[in-house]
Amino acid sequence: MKKRTTTAFAATCLGTALVAGMMAPASAAGTGNELTEIEEIQGTGSATEMAGTQVSVRGIVTGAYAEGGIRGFYVQTAGSGSEISPTGSSAIFVYSAGVAKVAVGDHVQVSGEVDEYYGMTQISATAKGVEVLTEPAEAIKPLAIDIPDTDAARERFEGMLIDPQGQWTVADNYSLNQYGEITLAEGTSSILDEERTLRQATDVFTPGSDEAKALEAENESRALVLDDGATLNFLGAAANKLVEVPYISASEHVTVGKRATFTAPVIMDYRYDLWRLQPQGQVVGAQDSDIPVSFEQVMNEAPAEVGGNVSVGSFNVLNFFTTTGDQLQGCTYYTDREGNPISVRSGCDARGAANADNLARQQSKIVTALNKFDADVVVLEEIENSARLGQDRDAALQILVDALNKAAGEKRWSFAPSPEEIPADEDVIRTAMIYQRDAVKLIDESVVLDDAAFDNARDPLAQAFQRVGGNSKTRFLVVANHFKSKGSDPKDGSENADQGDGAGAWNAARVEQAEALVDFAEGLKKKRNTNKVLLAGDFNSYSAEDPIKVMTRAGYVDLGAEASTHSYLFGGRTGSLDHVLGSAEIASTVTGETIWNINATESVAYEYSRYNNNVAQLFSPDQFRSSDHDPVLVGLQLNKK
Repeated sequence: MKKRTTTAFAATCLGTALVAGMMAPASAAGTGNELTEIEEIQGTGSATEMAGTQVSVRGIVTGAYAEGGIRGFYVQTAGSGSEISPTGSSAIFVYSAGVAKVAVGDHVQVSGEVDEYYGMTQISATAKGVEVLTEPAEAIKPLAIDIPDTDAARERFEGMLIDPQGQWTVADNYSLNQYGEITLAEGTSSILDEERTLRQATDVFTPGSDEAKALEAENESRALVLDDGATLNFLGAAANKLVEVPYISASEHVTVGKRATFTAPVIMDYRYDLWRLQPQGQVVGAQDSDIPVSFEQVMNEAPAEVGGNVSVGSFNVLNFFTTTGDQLQGCTYYTDREGNPISVRSGCDARGAANADNLARQQSKIVTALNKFDADVVVLEEIENSARLGQDRDAALQILVDALNKAAGEKRWSFAPSPEEIPADEDVIRTAMIYQRDAVKLIDESVVLDDAAFDNARDPLAQAFQRVGGNSKTRFLVVANHFKSKGSDPKDGSENADQGDGAGAWNAARVEQAEALVDFAEGLKKKRNTNKVLLAGDFNSYSAEDPIKVMTRAGYVDLGAEASTHSYLFGGRTGSLDHVLGSAEIASTVTGETIWNINATESVAYEYSRYNNNVAQLFSPDQFRSSDHDPVLVGLQLNKK
């Protein structure tokens, strides 16, 4: 039985009249076999009542998949589609080794056994059981419907050719480069005004609350998978990697949050426990004639303007390690389709590129993105802690700044040097800060917080700045953060285990880190002679979760909470793990905030770490997918009076 969490979602008028004369029971010409109506086989329940029965049906082929693993075709009652049969769906999937001899539009007779395959009603037929007929038949009319949100309602269209109505938005593209799948969201949220994506419930509502549960139920009801007419794992067998991944190219994107417009009919399909929309044939590449959807393209050459005379941002650089795997012992690697090492998998302290060529690709994306981001102060997360690799702690940071300046054509960037005192046992990745020399200057040395709360995370780094040409009234303090992640659930029943409320694992640890951070910032205010404080970085906490509440209760304002976009995508849900929070004294100077959607909303296929995964070469030295988090930016008006 198909199970989904749903809420009420009215379909358009479907009609109730039986399509008269579609196909009456009769003797199959030349065979002596009695024909069965497809509608009778499908029925109106969650499963057919005719499993194990030998049947013969006639209809028009609406989708054929000779390659790609589906190994079958869809057949629909001739002339159907303009009305809905009350006795069941007018179409059915035929699993057959003889798929290669049929094409979309063929009038066929199929003889075989009815069965249920993981919730999908089908007919299993041998090649001899499929006959292409020469007699004419009335064409199929794609059924124009608003797709309903319950399993029972969708069952009425299982296997049918439909023309989806309404507004659709790309909600998830993470599986696109592996399975050719795109999750679409129908319409907008009735709970969150004008929200088109599927919003992470704890980005808005308290974890475990009725409101959070209701939003997640609505998310489930709005989601539907657009498939590629295949079952290939493009990261699996070598032969699969010779097939171009569907829908995307280096220049044609499928971006979360952008509109998807149906340009051709699709088939209502159910397989692998999900309702899907299948094209009428396998989609190969971004120009295939079977592509049934057009996608709104990105225009993100720079973040939105935030105003002010100083800007501060947060940017996760996704394990930027200038010490490559081939310089260390014991590293294992993720490889490309030819077996060449691309990025470090495990076995050593490096976490980034496997060798110099891959580092150059990774660096090109990060440098392009940071120079276009153009913030005056940038908090960095996930950069190599070079001290752990026997070098100066700032070695990787220096290499990044040199690359930024070379690409900019001037000495625009500098970094905040590490302080003399650093914790004895740091993570192999760290936080850091870079800044533009003509905009701000350093005040005193940086400080790293050495607190037991961060033993399983990255230690916060604080640095005071002052606007160039300003005075002490333009001084402000920035603290860079990277809290404990939600993964690696201890599953030990402790307060750090995943409580099932949507906040994930290690929430208690992140709460302790937030409390220690607030105390740290408070103690630095007098030492750095400013009450203007920004807490920035990857907090691994969505906006309505406990760690963020610790900071807002302490008087900090989440400056990105009202931004119209979100910094992270996980499990098909958009939300913000990355924040810039400001003390009351600096919050009053904020002129604007934005999240630059260049990473989380783009396919992972564009990352340097997926270079040459597929015969379609998708890598470009641009800003897209330079990380898995989107950068956050705020503008400040810091005046001398």
